[in-house]
Amino acid sequence: MPGLIIYGVPFSQPVRAVLWLLMLKKIPFELVLTNPGSSGPGGSRHPDFLTKNPGGTIPCLEEPETGFTLGEAHAIMTYLSEKNAWHDVYPSDLQARARIDGFLHFHHRNFREASVGLVAPKVRKDLNIPESVQMSAHRSLSAALKMLETSVLSHTQFLTSDTMTLADLAAYVEIGQLQPEFTNVFDFSGYPNVQRWMNDMKSVDGHDDVHVALTELGDISEQAPDMDQIKQANRRALGAIKARLEGL
Repeated sequence: MPGLIIYGVPFSQPVRAVLWLLMLKKIPFELVLTNPGSSGPGGSRHPDFLTKNPGGTIPCLEEPETGFTLGEAHAIMTYLSEKNAWHDVYPSDLQARARIDGFLHFHHRNFREASVGLVAPKVRKDLNIPESVQMSAHRSLSAALKMLETSVLSHTQFLTSDTMTLADLAAYVEIGQLQPEFTNVFDFSGYPNVQRWMNDMKSVDGHDDVHVALTELGDISEQAPDMDQIKQANRRALGAIKARLEGL
């Protein structure tokens, strides 16, 4: 039995952040594909899943040996980092850690808007996200990127220092997915420091494996993928993840 189980799908941005951290740290885990929002078997709204994560969201962490379960990507990442003393990505110094926590809190209505305003309307048309919500999300994301461009990444290599941390993993899975080689739904030409940061993040171990679902789907700027394409991308990504874990 694996030491950790992660419930979710590789196409999910928060799921990717958790998987990337585990890959980076070479921690074996089992990924159980869990359909977000579904109340059917294998869905995040099914009663069996809700006993693990009452919020009904992905990712969810389970420790089989203890029965401990935990939802919310940032909570999972900070829990694992604290438990395993991964002080390179989540320092023990309180002020350094506080800066990371600050970005993780900031993330939810800023970087996360990349999915709400640009990606979700393309891939989840069933959600019928209003145009006003999409525009508001786009404005919030643009303001957050401007802040990164002028006030953060003009001074440091990564978001909180010259060392990559949990804040960078969480932010990149949202921002990075918009690049031309992935969904291609945002123009980064006015953000050279953000582009430099994204290129630096591409060299972080595990980047390519955790982004296979996006690579499979490719450019969605003109034509949205159908559900079968998304399912196939998740299955291909699961295969890549399993192959990587076999090499540990």
